[in-house]
Amino acid sequence: MSYPRVSVPFVKIRSVVLDVGETLIDETRIFERWADRLGVPRLAFFGLLGAVLAEGRPLIEAFRLVKPGFELGAESAAWLAEEPESLRENFDSDDLYPDVRPALADLRAMGLSVVVAGNQPTAAGAILAAMDLPADQIHVSDDWGVAKPDPAFFTRVVSATGHTPAEILYVGDRLDNDVLPARRAGLRAALLRRGMLGYLHAGRTEAAQADTVLDGLAELPRWVADQAD
Repeated sequence: MSYPRVSVPFVKIRSVVLDVGETLIDETRIFERWADRLGVPRLAFFGLLGAVLAEGRPLIEAFRLVKPGFELGAESAAWLAEEPESLRENFDSDDLYPDVRPALADLRAMGLSVVVAGNQPTAAGAILAAMDLPADQIHVSDDWGVAKPDPAFFTRVVSATGHTPAEILYVGDRLDNDVLPARRAGLRAALLRRGMLGYLHAGRTEAAQADTVLDGLAELPRWVADQAD
């Protein structure tokens, strides 16, 4: 599939910063557990998720269609109290996409700094750190006290890498949280076509604001290398 690209002056990419959900982590099992928790067939729940996203509505509305009055904080706390040993809405190494480790290792072998930075709770940062990923740094929004798409999040990204915005490529599956705010902050951006939002957003006209649209992380090292040719 071919996409038009925005034109940018050549600046060598020195850091690749990656989102977490549906970039590194396959969230399928998380939503399956939510469907089970809410007592709705998994296929029906995934259909609702897709429907509200296609309409541009917040994902939480799919939960409220199933359970009117649903409040994430209260439900999460109740779930934790009832099943403290289960994964619940969390992830583990089994949810890591298979292309993550090879792609990150290739990027580091190319001499790039590899950073993970996404909207996640503090506990997720510890889980990611325990995976021993080929990454130089791991940061989550709860630790920073700021979340995407707030411009301050990308200011923190720039500070963490130690490179100029134009030398940083941010990789994520969303236009609203990843590509567009990253570009506004002066970073380069790659849109990943995976996960519900990744496929949906790749079909929107705003996808042309990404420097590239990729079908998986396996394509990322070659694309970065091609920018230096």
